[in-house]
Amino acid sequence: MRKRTLVGAALLVAIGVVFGALLVMSFNGVGTSFGFSGEKVKLGGSAPISRGDINLMATQEAFIEVSKAVTPTVVSVMVTSTPKTRMPDIPFFHDFQFKLPEPQPEKGMGSGVIVTSDGYILTNNHVVDGADKNGIKVKLFDKREFSAKLVGTDPTTDVAVIKIDAKNLPVAALGNSDSVEVGQWVLAIGNPLGLTSTVTAGIVSAQGRDIDVSADKWGIRNFIQTDAAINPGNSGGALVNIRGEVIGINSAIATRTGYYQGYGFAIPIDLVKKTAEDLISFGRIRRPMLGVQLSPAIDETSARALGLPKPEGVLVQDVIAGSPAESAGIKAGDVILAVNGKDVNAANEIQMLIAEHKPGDVVTLKIFRDGKTISKNVTLTELSQENLASTNQGSDQGNKQPDENGQTNVAKLGITVQQLDQDTKKQANIDSGVLVASVSPNGPAADRTLLQNDIITEIDHQKVRSPKDLLEALKDKKQGDAVMLRVLTKQGGSYISRFVAVGIGE
Repeated sequence: MRKRTLVGAALLVAIGVVFGALLVMSFNGVGTSFGFSGEKVKLGGSAPISRGDINLMATQEAFIEVSKAVTPTVVSVMVTSTPKTRMPDIPFFHDFQFKLPEPQPEKGMGSGVIVTSDGYILTNNHVVDGADKNGIKVKLFDKREFSAKLVGTDPTTDVAVIKIDAKNLPVAALGNSDSVEVGQWVLAIGNPLGLTSTVTAGIVSAQGRDIDVSADKWGIRNFIQTDAAINPGNSGGALVNIRGEVIGINSAIATRTGYYQGYGFAIPIDLVKKTAEDLISFGRIRRPMLGVQLSPAIDETSARALGLPKPEGVLVQDVIAGSPAESAGIKAGDVILAVNGKDVNAANEIQMLIAEHKPGDVVTLKIFRDGKTISKNVTLTELSQENLASTNQGSDQGNKQPDENGQTNVAKLGITVQQLDQDTKKQANIDSGVLVASVSPNGPAADRTLLQNDIITEIDHQKVRSPKDLLEALKDKKQGDAVMLRVLTKQGGSYISRFVAVGIGE
């Protein structure tokens, strides 16, 4: 039995050796029953389209050429900032000694655009804001790194200029943002999410977007909107047209997550150029001042109240005393239809057109007043640094509840009013008007931002001295009509004047 077992085992080993040899031969390209022939195999087939559409191919070539030309002019901006902390002043802890941990430096990253061969670079104010001394570094497309000096910043436009000590740098071509049109191709070039030299494509999806990137009341909010992907790190980078010209500096995104969700915003390059030139040449912003407070866009109700044939232009809510507008004869209640021949329909459009000028420039305003169209030439002055640095104070409508006695129901507007007391007149620096005691939540005034404790001083440019004056002015008004109210609203410690158009019976 033992001998038979040994013979059987030997036979199995022999069979295994033969099979293994055949298997090795097959994997070494030796033809076997597995079908390996040793011939070179061609994978894939011919292109389904032998010659692409000539227009599509031209667009693709343009994208490639623009990317090659502009990418070397876009840099990475690395910022180090150290948060400032201090011990809170809590009396209970006065007798205890605490050693707070040292704040740790934080690092951020953005983009910049080279605009001179000797190292001036455009970026965003929010990219370099709070940077430590010697805390700004720049990395070029060719991998060289430099320390950068902060030349100047402008929070009102979110523009900053930095400078590196270098020569013969590639310089971006700056285009004309006034010629930008919705629908045109654009590329966004920058360093999103730490991914350097990234190019994304899209179109200009809107212009003149009023988004609030600054708490500054003088902030200029007029952005180019694009669907080219923009993410954190793109800030300060270039938005370029199909010719490779920079038409905007990427600044913000519309997002609920903090990342790209379809829309990004760029500061128009015409405004950036003006701001950067001031910072480089003067070390400060020489902001031209018109001197008016403007309403949002005029809607159908406002147009009816003003006597405009259609909703257009921007309503002047108030004129600043001693301003160029006052000197030129601009009045509260005027409607600005155009600036230097360019139609305007939003406050930020006027803001942008004025900001592109210099102090001393003369602008021509087309005005609608009392049913007529007139022209006014305004010589712009420089906005003072005190005004430029000031910010809006928080709205304070006051908690004083009006007395129930003496209130008059103004049903056509959906409000109740009462006579002003002497203290309120003194605070508001007026001699007449009526106080809005309450606003019906379902009435026409509620939809038009008329507020409790507002003061109505005029209706259709006629003074209101008492509730009776208000009712008399509304006597012949019927449903579908509209009236224009001059209103004082308390903001901070003072009152601001504004116009409120209210429809009757809406």
